[in-house]
Amino acid sequence: MAARFGIAACATIFLFCCAQQAVALPLTPFRYEAQAQRHCPGDSVVWLDFRRGRYYLKGQSRYARGFDGGFVCRNEARESGYRRSLLGLR
Repeated sequence: MAARFGIAACATIFLFCCAQQAVALPLTPFRYEAQAQRHCPGDSVVWLDFRRGRYYLKGQSRYARGFDGGFVCRNEARESGYRRSLLGLR
């Protein structure tokens, strides 16, 4: 009985540790570009389109366009799984 408890405890600890690593990083979207720049002064600000799952750099045609998006730090967008848009480059 003690061996079963030990195996169950080890399995529970292992699953708990694995689940902690799978947690997504927090993303902080802002309504205004200046707010995002104050949040991440050493990083560039991008426009994140939540529906498409892409982010746009300043100078791209879809930067700051649409109602389903916000300004975020580029590193936060990358770490949260969003990809850079290759369309609309000027």
